[in-house]
Amino acid sequence: MPSSSGPSIDTITEGGRVTQVGEGQEAEESAPSVMTFGAPTVGEILAERYELVEHINDDSAGRQVWRGVDVILRRPVAVVLRHPGGDSATEMLQAAVAASRVIHPNLVGVYDAIDEAERAYVVREWVDGRSLRELTAEGPLDPARATSIGHAVASALAAVHATDMVHGNVHPGTVMISDDGRVVLADARTDGADSQENDIRAVGGVLYFALTGHWPHAEAPLHGATAGHGRAVIPDAVRDAGGALAAPRQIRAGVPAYLDDLTMDLLDRQIAPPSSDVLTAELARLEVPADEQYLEQAGPLRFTSADGEDERTPLSPAGGRKVVFGIAGMLVVALIGLLIGVTTLGGGGDDPGGQAADPTPAASDDAPAPAPAAIRTLKLGPDQVRVIDPDSKVRNEFDGIEKVVDGDQDEAWQTDSYYNAKFSNLKAGMGILIDLKQPQTVKSVEAVLSNRGATGQLYGGTADHPSTSAGDKALVEAYKSSQIGPTLENHGAKMVFDGFEADKKYQYLLFWVTDLPEVDQGRFKLIVQEITVQVQ
Repeated sequence: MPSSSGPSIDTITEGGRVTQVGEGQEAEESAPSVMTFGAPTVGEILAERYELVEHINDDSAGRQVWRGVDVILRRPVAVVLRHPGGDSATEMLQAAVAASRVIHPNLVGVYDAIDEAERAYVVREWVDGRSLRELTAEGPLDPARATSIGHAVASALAAVHATDMVHGNVHPGTVMISDDGRVVLADARTDGADSQENDIRAVGGVLYFALTGHWPHAEAPLHGATAGHGRAVIPDAVRDAGGALAAPRQIRAGVPAYLDDLTMDLLDRQIAPPSSDVLTAELARLEVPADEQYLEQAGPLRFTSADGEDERTPLSPAGGRKVVFGIAGMLVVALIGLLIGVTTLGGGGDDPGGQAADPTPAASDDAPAPAPAAIRTLKLGPDQVRVIDPDSKVRNEFDGIEKVVDGDQDEAWQTDSYYNAKFSNLKAGMGILIDLKQPQTVKSVEAVLSNRGATGQLYGGTADHPSTSAGDKALVEAYKSSQIGPTLENHGAKMVFDGFEADKKYQYLLFWVTDLPEVDQGRFKLIVQEITVQVQ
């Protein structure tokens, strides 16, 4: 985005999620700030657009990471600054521009990259969260969560590799998990110094680390991921006297054999790895809930057979030796089922007793119950949402409410700014009333906000509750006794309410907020990007 403050390298208005804290490597705790003359300050506005709110950390690459606000679009951003700019910042800016060309929900999205000569900075989307390194400090993850994280990383790499680029910096410090569970791969090097194969093997390292808390690539340090870089230290993997890597199942109990095999195969340089898109597909298959036993029994992706013979399938990597037993097994089962079905439908005339089979099934007390209706997301229209503001006197905060149901999270409804989280003691709260048009079996309501820290409740109303025709004070009073689920206090940016009674139908839902999140120092505001309702 061009700016009077300096030449803009590139601007991207859409993209995946970005991380900030823990990205790349952190500086040693005793290291002084690299910024001296011309250092940024709280409240400074860069490029006439990005206001600096809080200094988050310094990294050992000589950069400062700040939390900021885009004052034009009114959304939080991360600002990564380097001093000085010019030639010393070329690699950082080029990496940002290259990474911005790949749009994927599990990759960093870049908004702006600007060189002002005295300093340079990259502006990215802000997401609250922790790195995998920080998350695993509390203990190894369960296999299901490790698989989910590995799938997200592989999916991000598949998008990068599809453009013939390399990420080149996959390790627990660049794998971030946001507060709402989204997995984000950050800080791509994209300088051609690595290979796609090493990216894929790094997924094995991520799986190994998530399952054990140890990093298996001590022979290949990744941007401060090993000893000598302060808080960025990652413990080396457990090895035997000969240096051979211990498998996750040898370190902790409960790791499934198929996940153990897949992880170790990815780390074994004697075995050619699959492509990133094949690995993504396999991890997606293994991420299916464990209660779906027909998939759980299918087994994992195998690159080599037990006897070492070459058994290639369409999913096998070129030169690989393992075969997907699971898919083949599923096809055999499906074929047998089809043959049995054909025989049953066409075999009535071959009955030994000479009688046609009765097509009406016999009544049985053990007959299965009808399958429940599928869960679906309602398509809400602008006429189905209304701002509820019973204590309003002068303020007018009703415009733009239709943006919470337009399907576009870049568009949002927002309140005015207040001086404290309690609406500056001017009102008890504000809310959004949702009219479902008819009684529905509601399963969940999700509100996506731009900032964390709000306190919210959800209330439900039946067809005989006050509707949009009632005054705001009467409506709020009527709904006070019908709260659904717990109050979400000082919550993350995504609020999910799912405590609905299965045998009760609701026509009205009231999303009510009593505490506002802080969007800037001393300024509190509610910004609702999207509200979705799932029904059955």
